[in-house]
Amino acid sequence: MPELHEDITDEDTRIYEFCFLYPATLSQKEEADLLKEVEKTIEETGAKQISKDLWGKRGLAYRIKGHTEGNYVVYHYEMKPRAVIEIDTPLRITPNVLRHIIVKPPKGYEVTNFSEGFVQWLKDRENAVDEKKKEKEERLAARVAEKAKRQVKRVAAKKDEEVAEKPKADKKQISAELDKLISDDDLDI
Repeated sequence: MPELHEDITDEDTRIYEFCFLYPATLSQKEEADLLKEVEKTIEETGAKQISKDLWGKRGLAYRIKGHTEGNYVVYHYEMKPRAVIEIDTPLRITPNVLRHIIVKPPKGYEVTNFSEGFVQWLKDRENAVDEKKKEKEERLAARVAEKAKRQVKRVAAKKDEEVAEKPKADKKQISAELDKLISDDDLDI
C-alpha cells in the first residue's frame, strides 16, 4: 500500500494557516498559557511563526462542549509538510482547544491580519451609523422647519383675513363717527 504523502520531500517548506477556537471563559493567564502551549507544540517540529492574529470573542453557531462563545486565533507558520501530520494529534488532545483546523493556503496567498481589518470595519460601520443618524436628524429638522413655516403662513393668513374683515364692519361706524364730528352742533369753534 503506498504511503499517503509519498510526493512530499523534506526540503519543501510551505506556509500553513492554523486556526484555533478556545473557550471565551478562560482567564487571561489560562489563555496565555494555552496559546504558549499551542505555539510550543507547533514550533517543536521546526516550524517558524510568520504571524499571529487574535480575532477575539465571537458567538458560535452551535454549542461546542457546552460553550456558546469562543475566542479565535489564527497563526501562519512556515514548516515542512510532514510536520503537519505530527502536529495534528497533539492539538486534538490539548485541553481547552475546542476546535482547530490546519489549511494550506493557495499559491500567491498573502498573509493578512484580519483582526485589524475587522477593527477598521467596526469603525467604518459606526461612522456609517452616525452619518445615517445625522442625516435622519437633519431630515427631521427640515420637516419641523417646514411645518413651522406653514404654521406661520396660516397664522399670517388668518390675521390678514381678520384685518380685511374689520374695515368692512367698521365703515358704517366710522361714517357715523365722522358725521358726528363734522356736524356743526357739536363743534366748539
